[in-house]
Amino acid sequence: MTEITAHHGLFKDTNLHVDDTGGSGRPVVLIHGWPLSGESWSEQVPAFASAGYRVITYDRRGFGRSDKPKTGYTYDTLTEDLHTLLTELDLTDVTLVGFSMGGGEVARYFTKYGDERIHSVVFASAVPPYLMTTDDNPEGPLAPSAAGEMTAQLTASEESFYDQFTTDFFSVDGELKVTERQRQDALDLALQSSKVAALACMAAFGSTDFRDDLPRVTVPTLVIHGDGDGTVPFEGSGARTHAAIAHSELVVIPGAPHGVNVSHADEWNRALLEFLAK
Repeated sequence: MTEITAHHGLFKDTNLHVDDTGGSGRPVVLIHGWPLSGESWSEQVPAFASAGYRVITYDRRGFGRSDKPKTGYTYDTLTEDLHTLLTELDLTDVTLVGFSMGGGEVARYFTKYGDERIHSVVFASAVPPYLMTTDDNPEGPLAPSAAGEMTAQLTASEESFYDQFTTDFFSVDGELKVTERQRQDALDLALQSSKVAALACMAAFGSTDFRDDLPRVTVPTLVIHGDGDGTVPFEGSGARTHAAIAHSELVVIPGAPHGVNVSHADEWNRALLEFLAK
């Protein structure tokens, strides 16, 4: 456990909480989804560490155990935070695994910083290429009206919003695919988030266009997604990301919800480990 100074602001630094298994294995950086924290990777860290990898997780600014500043929730700043982590820990030959919102940092990384430190990447149930439905993005799965409703509901009550969100996160066609304890664990992590950060990041992952970033991804790439994902539907996100990155591999897990890394952990981990071994 450590902290890195992610960003030097005008008045204070922003510190990010980092967990690092250490060791000499090739580094794998796991970037969590919204509105959780690095602790959401509990099904992955032991499996990947046991396979010989150095596994690093961190809490995005505004979430979990990291500092919760009032600003800095654009993807450019969030990607700067990721780059600071790689440089502060002097990580090279890295695999970046971006889950849901975290896929945005992975995509933007190549535009801002190139591939010098990167071995490979994974887009896991990830938001690229562009979630919002617009005139020039009719395939975007997030209607502006739905985004507005989410903002209003979160603004009104964090507790009730996150209770429903974590249920949907782990459900397919109304059926919960994890234990109630696992859902409660995710709810507990969501409630650690700053409301300011959660609202700003919701706006960021809904409205940021990554279509120009994806062609810059030059390293081996895996796209993995559940076909029952109702939060970030596969056809509007993972399928399009796979099509945009010509050399990418695709794994679709049948009957899996958005939180597939928990609901189908063994299958998900096996696919990642096979990819990491290449």
